[in-house]
Amino acid sequence: MKKIWKLCAFLPALFMMGVIFSFSAQTGTQSGSLSHDISVRVVETKGRFFHQELEKKEIEKQADEIEFYIRKAAHMTEYAVLTLLVAFGFYVNGFRRKCWLMVGFIFCVLYAATDEFHQSFVGGRGPSVRDVGIDSLGVLIATILLDAGQKLVKLLKGRRHT
Repeated sequence: MKKIWKLCAFLPALFMMGVIFSFSAQTGTQSGSLSHDISVRVVETKGRFFHQELEKKEIEKQADEIEFYIRKAAHMTEYAVLTLLVAFGFYVNGFRRKCWLMVGFIFCVLYAATDEFHQSFVGGRGPSVRDVGIDSLGVLIATILLDAGQKLVKLLKGRRHT
């Protein structure tokens, strides 16, 4: 029974993989529309924050200027989250730190590559080596943060016992 609970630690990662898969299953038009809508909201929020009265035409112009960066930040973020969730599953199941960092990194990068391959079957989408690189950058950042966090915890535990 305990083993089943440990395997359940991977459920959040599986859920995130499903979320990533569903975003990749959107057609080019659907994906572009979602990115544009988010970019418009970012510009509108920035305008409210800085007390700017922006006309619709200016909002659209600024949204178009940042849309590429919003899309790529979303790629990095979703893969950083996936990395954290995969690492959590390995950690709960008793893997050594270096092992779960390395295996988690490799697994998430491979998932990014297969996800891009999946996009080659979706209308208006295609695989992109650049996107695999951007996804992998999110994986790398999360891995570095996990490693630094683990080292910090170890250091703090050591100081508490002296």
